Amino acid sequence: MIGDDIGAVAGVAEERHGIQVLAFQCEGYKGVSQSADHHIANNLLMDKVIGNSDVEKCDEPYAINLLGEYNIGGDGWEIGRILKDIGYHVVCVMTGDGSYEDMRLAHTADLNLVQCHRSINYIAEMLEIKYGTPWLKVNFIGITSTCDSLRAMAAYFGNKDLMQKTEEIIARELARIQPVIDQYRKVCEGKTAFCFVGGSRGHHYQGLFAEIGIETVLAGYEFAHRDDYEGRLVIPTIKKDADSKNIPDLHVEADPKRFRIKISPERLAKLKEKFAFNEYKGLIVDMKKGTIVVDDLNHFETEEFIKILHPDIVSSGINDKYVIQKMGIPSKQLHSYDYSGPYAGFNGAVIFARDISMSFASPTWNYIVPPWKDQPLLSATINGGDQ
Repeated sequence: MIGDDIGAVAGVAEERHGIQVLAFQCEGYKGVSQSADHHIANNLLMDKVIGNSDVEKCDEPYAINLLGEYNIGGDGWEIGRILKDIGYHVVCVMTGDGSYEDMRLAHTADLNLVQCHRSINYIAEMLEIKYGTPWLKVNFIGITSTCDSLRAMAAYFGNKDLMQKTEEIIARELARIQPVIDQYRKVCEGKTAFCFVGGSRGHHYQGLFAEIGIETVLAGYEFAHRDDYEGRLVIPTIKKDADSKNIPDLHVEADPKRFRIKISPERLAKLKEKFAFNEYKGLIVDMKKGTIVVDDLNHFETEEFIKILHPDIVSSGINDKYVIQKMGIPSKQLHSYDYSGPYAGFNGAVIFARDISMSFASPTWNYIVPPWKDQPLLSATINGGDQ
């Protein structure tokens, strides 16, 4: 950002220490948000790290990569617990709790799971082109979406024992957590929420809110593209803008030695009819009629929407948290979880329900008056009279 030649610095450091040193040219953001930097980082990892190993194939069964999972509040550990119990081998996680050595082996997996579509879909696409590894859009936020994702994974591998184990783990977890969720739901039932978070979280958390009785009435992203809202079908129609031109193109071709067909095209096509393989339909498709989708919400718009829609809770980030709470509305950070978590998987659903119900039950809100309770929402004039 201040003109340092970080590429040269990385070269000197690499020579001095005898290890690979990467320079990510993302100074000051390459675009209007961090999305362009995600793309640049994806390209560099694909070009310099992934496949930079002599290992040709993973000997473990059901080898997967978990992409776009950043272990916020321990999410990655909870997801890993579930996958391990079922019998999956996680080759690498990009990048929460991941490692350089694991990322070098990403080419050996049989399936890529994409949690955050916005930040990591580039690598998922390139891994398929170069190594033949399909990707599945998953969501481990929420009970139903976690179950759906696990069943889609089992269907991909097509092993009856794996499918049976998947159902056993789902049944075990639901029997354990559902009574607890039901108790918290009594506190949350009938309330409404705003869900405005970066990445894919503005979409992911709507199902989890619904499972504790909360309806999302407004949702959006901070650094989304059109496909995050409308789905991947619109990608061919998206024109390259000035920000996109800041991103160096990385041309990827099939690796002649390592490309492997993991699943027949016919079987993959059949799976696509039921599951989200190589597909993301976007946020809008799951928004109810009459709800609001908003992009890049600012402080003024936040306050005005709160005055109009009267949400019971707003999930956003630290920039908005205290403005919202001063208006008498609980605010839950979904970038850092306010030092709680995990919120992913089955255990995460319980912790999320607990935290949200605690937000509503706090006596703090008795001392703060929301603006719509003591300020007029409308003003008018009468011809020839005063306001």
